[in-house]
Amino acid sequence: MKKTLLRLVPIFLSILLCFETGCVGNPQNAENAGKQQEFTEYTNQIFCSEVAASTLNMHYNLAHPEKYGIENYPITYGSISVNENGETSVLLENWKEKLRGFEKSKLTLSQQMTYDIMIDFISKELSATGFDLYDEILRPSTGFTSQLPVLLAEYTFYDERDIKDYLGLLSITPDFFAQIIEFEKKKSQQGLFMADFAADDIVQQCNNFTEEPENNYLLSTFDSRIAEMSDVLTQEQMDAYIMQNRQLVLEKLIPAYRVLAGEVAALKGSGKNSGGLCGLPKGREYYCRLVTDVTGSDLSVTEMQKQTEQQRGQDMEDMKALAQKNPDIGQKCANYQLPTEDVELILQDLQVKMEKDFPKAPQVAYTLKSVHPSLEEYTAPAFYLTPPIDDISQNCIYINESKGDEKLKLYTTLAHEGFPGHLYQNVMERSSGLAPVRSLFGSSGYAEGWATYVEMQSFYYSDVEKEVAAYLQKNQSALLSLYATADMGIHYDGWTLRDTIDFFQGYNIVDKQAIQEIYQLIVEEPAHYLKYYIGYLEFLNLKGYAMKKYGEDYSNYRFHQALMKMGPAPFAILKKYLPKYWQG
Repeated sequence: MKKTLLRLVPIFLSILLCFETGCVGNPQNAENAGKQQEFTEYTNQIFCSEVAASTLNMHYNLAHPEKYGIENYPITYGSISVNENGETSVLLENWKEKLRGFEKSKLTLSQQMTYDIMIDFISKELSATGFDLYDEILRPSTGFTSQLPVLLAEYTFYDERDIKDYLGLLSITPDFFAQIIEFEKKKSQQGLFMADFAADDIVQQCNNFTEEPENNYLLSTFDSRIAEMSDVLTQEQMDAYIMQNRQLVLEKLIPAYRVLAGEVAALKGSGKNSGGLCGLPKGREYYCRLVTDVTGSDLSVTEMQKQTEQQRGQDMEDMKALAQKNPDIGQKCANYQLPTEDVELILQDLQVKMEKDFPKAPQVAYTLKSVHPSLEEYTAPAFYLTPPIDDISQNCIYINESKGDEKLKLYTTLAHEGFPGHLYQNVMERSSGLAPVRSLFGSSGYAEGWATYVEMQSFYYSDVEKEVAAYLQKNQSALLSLYATADMGIHYDGWTLRDTIDFFQGYNIVDKQAIQEIYQLIVEEPAHYLKYYIGYLEFLNLKGYAMKKYGEDYSNYRFHQALMKMGPAPFAILKKYLPKYWQG
């Protein structure tokens, strides 16, 4: 698969993309203004070319692509192929050569940051060639086929062309799935196919989606969206589109999932490794590159392991001190009550509580929805779908009711997904004037690291005793650190299931069945927990840097304000630009 498209084909649901053009910084003169305009035009050209390479991605980035000059485009999911002829490398080298032609000092501050982000991305991608077949598009939680049903169900119809694009995507799904199957066969031939238990999960997931075709939710969700188009469509047109969707879901989409399930089942047993990535040839090297890409951190895996252990040790020491001062802390943590468990009221409460620490966001609408039962097993307790960069009103938070979130866990989960988490971050960044091209270079480590960072803060916004909030927050941080350590242990150090059981039992987690499920999930989703925990640690590192640098002039409000203005970037670049965006 082309590496530039690898980010575009599977749209990761909680990655926050960025917004619009805009300038901050340099004094203007005619020469500088010309160079800045030329830079904007070039980066917009890259954005339009790349975003149009996947219709699904384009729709989730742009509500109105025609306003960006994108009018004639093919209906496509993108392409999956091994980069055998170096096409991607040539493209990236061309990007780099063109960017090097700009004198960075003549660009605006925002453009300088975009320049650094793009050069950093290009350099890392060029050094990561030869690992195409190590990538995995089929994953139970973050894979393309697991996310596609939700993305189709939430595919907004702004006009009639969107309906036609949507139906066009349904019609080509079998062909795209055929590309996925060929890719998996190539992986199999090289001994890089997934573990048997991972194959079983993919097959089961496909079966869950296809088991009741006549009741598939892509039929009812389409009908609802069509009904909302009554002001632009006649009843005859609406009936025709409903009939066409029904035919495509039943005759194209569902058969495509069934064929995929059969092909994955047939490849079962061809994988040579049922453990971490380090069990593959060059697997440890691939994992290190994957971790860098996923987390946005320049720390080595060894450094991440050390800092994770240090933070866990500090959290557990803090919990011990709290327990010594409050002997009944365990009982208090079990018996506290929140004023409400109503999702809407919790989101309203969070918006009020966060005002002292975070700049106020523009007023935007959002909707709350439940995950469909056929997807509950493989989706998170909650997730947030980002809106297009040209319409920040389309915000949706999904709640997975099967996960049984309640009390403080529900409160902090909504902070993670809503305010001051993904929804807030997304709206703030897209309102700050970032160039469209920046939406191609966000990292899940930044997005999930931020959401985890503010989730930890939200414990102290809840109406429970301070000591209870602190104890539960430290416990949550320590627990997440265990998953992060296990991720690195399994994929970098080669931990077996037995090693993983021993590790968790060292922290009084003794349910072997639960630990086996954790082990298998980590094998299936390498670096998944790192985007949360290492991203969180990097925000703590950045906060510590700001506190030391600004001393008495530091405030959480100013720190968060600077972050929202900078937008997503690798953490080293955020640290470099933080002083330039700091408002004293």
